[in-house]
Amino acid sequence: MTKKYTIGVDYGTLSGRAVLVDLEDGTEVADHVTPYAHGVIDEALPGSGIKLEHDWALQHPNDYVDVLRLSIPEIMKQSGVSPEQVIGIGIDFTACTMLPVDAEGQPLCFIPGYERNPHSWVKLWKHHAAQDEANRITATALTRREAFLPRYGGKISSEWMIAKAWQIGNEAPELYDAADRFMEATDWVVFQLTGAFTRNSCTAGYKSMWHKQDGYPDNGFFAALDPKLEALTETKLRGDILPLGTRAGGLTPAMAEAIGLKPGIAVAVGNVDAHAAVPAVGVVTPGKLVMAMGTSICHMVLGEEEKRVEGMCGVVEDGIIPGYFGYEAGQPAVGDMFEWYVEEAVPGYVKEAAEREGTGVHQWLEKRAAAYKPGENGLVALDWWNGNRSVLVDTDLSGLIVGCTLQTKPEEIYRALLEATAYGTRSIIEAFHSNGVAVEELYACGGLPQKNRLLMQIYADVTNRTIKVAASKQTPAVGAAMFAAVAAGKEVGGCDSIVEAAQQMARLRDEVYEPIPEHVAVYERMYAIYSELHDYFGRGEQSPMKKLKAIKQQS
Repeated sequence: MTKKYTIGVDYGTLSGRAVLVDLEDGTEVADHVTPYAHGVIDEALPGSGIKLEHDWALQHPNDYVDVLRLSIPEIMKQSGVSPEQVIGIGIDFTACTMLPVDAEGQPLCFIPGYERNPHSWVKLWKHHAAQDEANRITATALTRREAFLPRYGGKISSEWMIAKAWQIGNEAPELYDAADRFMEATDWVVFQLTGAFTRNSCTAGYKSMWHKQDGYPDNGFFAALDPKLEALTETKLRGDILPLGTRAGGLTPAMAEAIGLKPGIAVAVGNVDAHAAVPAVGVVTPGKLVMAMGTSICHMVLGEEEKRVEGMCGVVEDGIIPGYFGYEAGQPAVGDMFEWYVEEAVPGYVKEAAEREGTGVHQWLEKRAAAYKPGENGLVALDWWNGNRSVLVDTDLSGLIVGCTLQTKPEEIYRALLEATAYGTRSIIEAFHSNGVAVEELYACGGLPQKNRLLMQIYADVTNRTIKVAASKQTPAVGAAMFAAVAAGKEVGGCDSIVEAAQQMARLRDEVYEPIPEHVAVYERMYAIYSELHDYFGRGEQSPMKKLKAIKQQS
């Protein structure tokens, strides 16, 4: 029998990668990464040099198309697999990453006259400049006692669709009026592949306040926010919302020719990167929290009923695996925070020493940080270099390190930052667990678990839980390929369900990380200090961090 394959394309913060997956056992036959030519646009618009304000993070839509155009032909070339053997494509994306488009699906930043306005460009997930709008959405929902608010942990994030769309309406009303639709980038890429406008239930549920039973909040709520938003969901957010694993359409002839595949093959509806990773590590039942660990961390766990959990990013019926409520939380700076330290704060002598030893700075620091016992560095840090997503849901918070002395070394600070992210994850786990959403063991995927053994051991010790690690370095892309197999269907060599795909294709490493009891005991004391600092600086409007940010913005 001829082997069948699907392709998963994973869009991250700095690059996109395509993976060709064997449907028989989940083997990754070939993969290829395409860095975004424009990266994260957070200082000035391409071409014009127009400066951006604080908390902006944009991207260029052409970078997404380049991933398809460059990476898919490359994996086909590497593998030698015939295009006739590829039965489907799945897409996952960082979210909420959104863009305004015209009636033909053209991004407004491509239209002459709009390209010099920052609001015409893609707003990346970590665009936080809509915080005022997010605060007003939360306040209005509280006043009106809206039923949807508890599903999002009691606060709406500036990272999400409605806040970003409203910011466009407030700051660029002409662009708001010109936009035919506001689209998630994952849905826009699916449109590039199929020519069909579709919306997926995952991003709609977690990022746009849509509910499987109730739909969007009613027009009265949006009118209470701003009269121009009253018909937002019927106009600029219109479109069928399809379940994960659904076929969005067939690959168009033009795109098939451009990327070297057969026209008409199944294209699955879009997905969120972290959520696609859950079945790719074999998790299809409750009690198992999946951490997608990279520049940020998304935490996903399944439950059998809808619970209220402080600071969760959302609970969505069928949002991750059909038949369960999918819960999401997250930390917006993890790998990004470690990278900040290495690029901006590490002394020159460390970089010189690493170069002499023929190793990277991260590896040099990890090796020396691993020589310290828990608590030995005398430091505790708060992991808020990009605000706090869960459980405080506050982008106005910032980073903190406590305990530095004249003897503090770079590797001690590095370890404190690793530990801070583990404490942040523990606070999320405790929020879930104390509200009736069980978390018994952890699963890790993404770039960090593959690179930093010390980090993973710290997480096991701080959380006092076993951690299993994905075998794949491209877990979300593999998950996207699984959903592509479901969209293609059994009759052409795919799968009937995502559960079947996970049983057939998910793979884990043999090695697991077990908590070390003597480390657990020390980290109990360290976490108590973290929690004290967390509540002092993070709760309430009088936080010194908020005052500092206000002064910065006024300067």
